[in-house]
Amino acid sequence: MTKKGSVTRLTAGWRRSGRPASLHEHARQHGQLPPLHSGQDLIDEVAAAGLTGRGGAGFPVGTKMRGVAAQRGPKVLVANGMESEPASRKDESLLASSPHLVLDGIELAASAVGAETAHLCLPRTGGGLADLMLKAVEDRRRHQVGTVPVEVRQLPHDYVSSEQTSLVSWLNGGLALPTGSRPRPSERGVGKRPTLVHNVETLANVALIARHGADWFKDEGTQEAPGTMLMTITGAVAEPGVYEMANGALVGDVLSAVQADEDVEAVLIGGYFGTWHQVSEVAGLPFSKAGLAGVDASPGAGVLFALPANRCGLAEAAGIARYLAGQSARQCGPCMFGLPAIAGDLTQLADGRPEGEPLDRMDRRFGQISGRGACRHPDGAVRNAESALSAFAADARAHADGRPCLAARQGRQLPGTEPATQGDWR
Repeated sequence: MTKKGSVTRLTAGWRRSGRPASLHEHARQHGQLPPLHSGQDLIDEVAAAGLTGRGGAGFPVGTKMRGVAAQRGPKVLVANGMESEPASRKDESLLASSPHLVLDGIELAASAVGAETAHLCLPRTGGGLADLMLKAVEDRRRHQVGTVPVEVRQLPHDYVSSEQTSLVSWLNGGLALPTGSRPRPSERGVGKRPTLVHNVETLANVALIARHGADWFKDEGTQEAPGTMLMTITGAVAEPGVYEMANGALVGDVLSAVQADEDVEAVLIGGYFGTWHQVSEVAGLPFSKAGLAGVDASPGAGVLFALPANRCGLAEAAGIARYLAGQSARQCGPCMFGLPAIAGDLTQLADGRPEGEPLDRMDRRFGQISGRGACRHPDGAVRNAESALSAFAADARAHADGRPCLAARQGRQLPGTEPATQGDWR
């Protein structure tokens, strides 16, 4: 969606036909797949561009590529298009509109690090997305575009199944569950080979940098956050959707560009692992990792949700807590017992029917859970709940006293409250 203040790089040509760009249309828009004279040259160019991962962590892409390329033997590339964040639609939109830009990025990044095989991981619940990408892969094979074979894989669509070790585990014949931090996929991943895992938006940016260079990439964004990012902006805005914005655009300017309601007072930044804030606290801050660090926030998966004035932030946060508790892998105590307990406390608080002192209980539980999970899932859930109690502190005290706001009765706007599909990890 193109609006004032947005940029068209990744999104160039998206709305022209209303359907996925064909291989011919893609080449007309972006040019032919550039030849890879040297993998090291592309890695150096990506590093010079300052590209960071667009999946949520924001790790420097050039550093990650160098680490995999330095390993011995053949490598594997995994393109992560799972998008398990319920509030995000950016990866789905990118794949559905510009499939060949992503496939260009897969080809170029795989060749640069010495990967002989690539896997494009998509959710089983993605409708026709897998069929669309299979057709694009076949079109490229028929026209002899690229040399790295791409396998389109459909995985269980649970929240934690998009984590990189979950992808590697599933591709190795196991469950789509996180396996911990060691060994890293870059050292021992799919088929015990060094594996480069990148989000599909990240790979699409690699394809653009290969064509236009690092200096072109840095023409947008800021010095500490160059380039653009895809953002899913929803809630109390005139036209919710996926936008491409320059990195580091001020939060207030982004809200203005999408015509947020004038009475919006709070936002969720980063998605379900993100944080709640009063607009007055963040309006003047750059929407970037460094720009938001001072308020303990992060762009995450590029999500910005403007809370409507007639909705209760505590009720939205309670819904997120219930969802994340139901979506856990149940591999450790913090997930099995801690997250349901927090979800219960936050639900009691949102409903204005507390049993005992839910605020005190949650404060204790936050400290007991953070940093003690088998993966980062409980940390993200605690982060969201804790930020809600801070952003809506006055409401929290009133609810705890049995005086819930009228907005708490209006229901929720954020998606992702469907029951978890526990056990469907294979």
